Amino acid sequence: MNIFSISSFWLSLTVAIASVFVMRISQKSDSDIPKRAVKEINKTFEVSESLLSPVLTQNVDGIDKAHLLRVSKNGILLGYAYLGEAPSKTDSFEYLVVFDTDYFIKKTKVLVYREDYGGEIGSKRWLRQFLNKTPEDRFAYRQNIAAISGATISVKSMTQSMNNLMISLASWRKDGEPYKL
Repeated sequence: MNIFSISSFWLSLTVAIASVFVMRISQKSDSDIPKRAVKEINKTFEVSESLLSPVLTQNVDGIDKAHLLRVSKNGILLGYAYLGEAPSKTDSFEYLVVFDTDYFIKKTKVLVYREDYGGEIGSKRWLRQFLNKTPEDRFAYRQNIAAISGATISVKSMTQSMNNLMISLASWRKDGEPYKL
């Protein structure tokens, strides 16, 4: 077996595993929302419990309907939450973005990081860079987003994922928030 065959095998295996993981994430039901995410959302809005429900009736460009959630308590809208996933060097990580009712970012949190290196992107200090930003804001690595030694791939990935989310939200809102429940 030559080196090319071994590389092709590992690439195929990695793609297959990633596909299964992405399918699992995009088919979440309300009961599948990670407990850690629910805890962070409730903590952000300073409530003991909240109701999380879908915002969208169907996917819109760049936003899977299962990932954008309305956060409410006793029928009062508190804000929104987005559960996302971004690639790291050899795997992926899951993150949470919590918005107020006007889509200003109230909190970002890395929920699950699966790499041995680069976990510093989960630090509160680094994630503070995203606070109070709106869908009209853009992020640029080493310009308004700090680099982290040993976490370059994850930093760039989180930056790009946040940009994609903000661009998609801005476009969706500009279009009049179609497919909103």
